[in-house]
Amino acid sequence: MALIRRRDETDADEFEEAVWGRHIFNARRDTSRVPFAVCEAEEAADVVACVEFAKAHNCRVSVRSGGHSWAAWSVRQGAVLVDLIYLDQKEGGEFSYDPATQVVSTPPSASGRELNDYLAEQVGEDGKPRWFPGGHCPDVALGGFLLQGGMGWNCKNWGWACEAIIGIDVVTADAKQLHCSPTTNPDLFWAARGAGPGFPAIVTRFHLRTRPLETLYQSLYFFPLSDFQAVLRWVSAAAPSADPHTEIVVVTSHFAIDDFASPMVLANFLTFQPTEDAAELALSALTDAMPDTLTPTLAIDCEETNLETQYAMQTQANPEDHRYCTDNVYVSNDVTDLPALLEPAFTSLPSKQSAALWFAMNPTSRRQLPDMALSMQSDHYVSLYAVWEDEADDTGCVSWVRNAMKTLERKSVGSYLGDADFQARRTKFWSDEAGKRLKEVRRKWDPEGRICGYLDEGDKSGVEGLKNEFEWQGAP
Repeated sequence: MALIRRRDETDADEFEEAVWGRHIFNARRDTSRVPFAVCEAEEAADVVACVEFAKAHNCRVSVRSGGHSWAAWSVRQGAVLVDLIYLDQKEGGEFSYDPATQVVSTPPSASGRELNDYLAEQVGEDGKPRWFPGGHCPDVALGGFLLQGGMGWNCKNWGWACEAIIGIDVVTADAKQLHCSPTTNPDLFWAARGAGPGFPAIVTRFHLRTRPLETLYQSLYFFPLSDFQAVLRWVSAAAPSADPHTEIVVVTSHFAIDDFASPMVLANFLTFQPTEDAAELALSALTDAMPDTLTPTLAIDCEETNLETQYAMQTQANPEDHRYCTDNVYVSNDVTDLPALLEPAFTSLPSKQSAALWFAMNPTSRRQLPDMALSMQSDHYVSLYAVWEDEADDTGCVSWVRNAMKTLERKSVGSYLGDADFQARRTKFWSDEAGKRLKEVRRKWDPEGRICGYLDEGDKSGVEGLKNEFEWQGAP
């Protein structure tokens, strides 16, 4: 039975803990937003009861799978917060796997690491364990990750994680339980792959295609910050023709190799291969293209690694109990000098924990996407992560992100939902056609705006959702 804590009937400290204390990742929080109640659901029937409770009290419903959204979208003024963190946790009911179809079923509150720990025991006929390319950060829950598209492992080649969704179970805004697939409630299924927090229902179960897990190999090359343009020019030119099982990233941050004394540039190549020889072939094609004028401060060539090591690296890069401000753009493919455009932001990090990331997306970005809400992409995904501990540093760290975006957004085709804050700036997240269709789906399935949707400035988007337009269009 769902545990419902009403604000006016619960001890203040207990209520605040239920809202903020357990499942919100970002320590920079707008605590002026206070829900009417927090509802902890243990099974799908509890989610139905939570929606009915919200209807009875004329409240909106907000949803939390894991609380990793930077802007804490789940915490909404006067809403009933449906917390799914305990959904299907009893008696081993969290996951189920069908060897015949290689499909895994999971609640939205499970993280990518938790799912892959389970799948590691599901060995296919090829002798390889199964896995699912979820979020790079191990504690990111699958619900928000998949609904916004899912920029998972090796997205540049394997496509978006949401493309692996074959079905979902939902509770609608009028408290009905439904299954959605390409042939059953297909409009909700279409929206589930890219609508993000504007999905007009609550997902209680995902059904996902899995992959065989190959051995991971990694090459890492660290350079002084002064080499940024040369490094990005080399890597961005080599990325489109790279091995199709290789993920390619360029990051600037402070790294442990020099005791975090100064920021550096990292070219990071991670490949999934059946043999070490195959890995060496894939990775050497990238390193052979490195200009003779570049000399790494530290080079790690084709080192075998694994998911746990990769998750540990991501945890170090995204520490808990820190304050975060993030934003992102898809830089337009017709930008003539990408390294020069990115250098000011990538070389002016406001804190030792902060990072700037360029993620290669070609060739996924050059193919026709499946019919789904997710419809925004380019060859170059760029995200800025301001990370700090002291509230006194808020202004400087937030300003770094906001000021950089004023330049970068003018050279972009839009942004990704996952690293966005809709309160900070208005931009495009879908194609014009998909944005229009998404509004129609939202109006059909949630005409009263029961599901909170997108947290824009003033939380006013309602049934219509985001405007899906550049705020600066028409400005000089």
